[in-house]
Amino acid sequence: MKKILLSAALVSVSLAFAQKKEIQNAVKAADGGNASEALSQISAADSALQGKMYLLEPSVQEQYYYAKGIALIKSGKTSEGAAVLAKISDLKTNKIFAGKDNNKNKVYFVGKAEADKDGAGLQLKEETYSPTLAGNVGAAVNPLLQKVSGEAQKEYDAKNYPIAAEKFLQVNDLLKAAGQPDDIYKYYAAISYALGNKKSESIALYQDLINSGYTGIKTTYSALNKKTNQRENLDKSSFELVKKSPDYADFKTETSKSVEEELYETAVALMLDDNKNSEAVALIEKGLAKFPNNAKMNDLKLSAYSRTGDSSKLEQTIKEAVAKNPGDKLNWSNLGVIQSNNPATVADAEASFKKALEIDPNYVPALQGLVFNLYLNGKADAKIVDAYNVARKAGKIDEANKIIAERKVRFSKALPYLEKLNTLTPNEADVVDTLKTVYNSLGKQDKAKELKGGK
Repeated sequence: MKKILLSAALVSVSLAFAQKKEIQNAVKAADGGNASEALSQISAADSALQGKMYLLEPSVQEQYYYAKGIALIKSGKTSEGAAVLAKISDLKTNKIFAGKDNNKNKVYFVGKAEADKDGAGLQLKEETYSPTLAGNVGAAVNPLLQKVSGEAQKEYDAKNYPIAAEKFLQVNDLLKAAGQPDDIYKYYAAISYALGNKKSESIALYQDLINSGYTGIKTTYSALNKKTNQRENLDKSSFELVKKSPDYADFKTETSKSVEEELYETAVALMLDDNKNSEAVALIEKGLAKFPNNAKMNDLKLSAYSRTGDSSKLEQTIKEAVAKNPGDKLNWSNLGVIQSNNPATVADAEASFKKALEIDPNYVPALQGLVFNLYLNGKADAKIVDAYNVARKAGKIDEANKIIAERKVRFSKALPYLEKLNTLTPNEADVVDTLKTVYNSLGKQDKAKELKGGK
């Protein structure tokens, strides 16, 4: 039994050694310009690894990503290669969680998420790793950066937005691979996808940017070169150095505005446009927790709750909006519509519609709300007519008369608003027909005959 266990251990060691050897051969082939050989060696390593990259120590993982990424780029697969090379940056920016699995194999998980996923229950120690092939990656990537960024801008200017977005993402990955991460190109890609009507792709990028804490804030440094009379852009270290030089003057430090609020606004608008209403509500609540006074998100919040059918939150949201801006006739009218749907708040609805009309006596939505949502609600009026007919047929004349009398009271309340509505919208057939009905019900047949139009 001991001999069998020893043999199994030797097999495991041999397998690990073979993988390292294949990856080292892939690096040599990639550096030598033999992309097909590099990919062949990587494929052999993949077959053995079965996706378990954590079995490779960080330096070998770096070699793997380097060889595969360079080989893909040299094979013309720039986007795939850049995405693979960008993983080298993850080795630097994430903690390495090292230990042994239940089979005594050494494991190296990159980042806590991976450790939690595949290393749950293991005794792991945090380590750090500094990539050593950054210079090699830079030499391979830098010539491509200018080319691909130029292509991205060209496609954007030609309004080929989805293609531009893909190119911007390539630039993003290439920069990350070169150790110069800058998510501004992911931001450009999100905008491009939105302009190209690729809503899902754009939303995913905007959410990615929001979750990563991207703000777009950048500080740039520049100074005037007295010898050339040209302004030069500098990194911070160079800027501090030239400040001591008599050859430079007019030192400027400029900080760009944050785009964080815009990320939330645009992502929510895209979600609503793509009927992702529940996602939009969740993002609005997250955004407003951070930017409570954002007017656009507060407006979008109304639309989002309206679409999800959450009337209680919608009413609460409109009340908050009214409290912040009591002079907004639209919010008062919207509040009236919500309140008119609840028998318990009908009186509140009447007050809200009338408040909107105090602000603007000719505000059509509020007039429509009073007439059609309250006084002459079609469904409610049909029930009243049915109740009248039932009472009349049953010989309950007093009850029938009472029902009709109450109906006439509501018609009388509606009349001045309905007449004004007819004046403001003279070609609305429904308004004309309703006004004829009211006139006839109130014994004003002459008025009804004077009306023109209708169905």
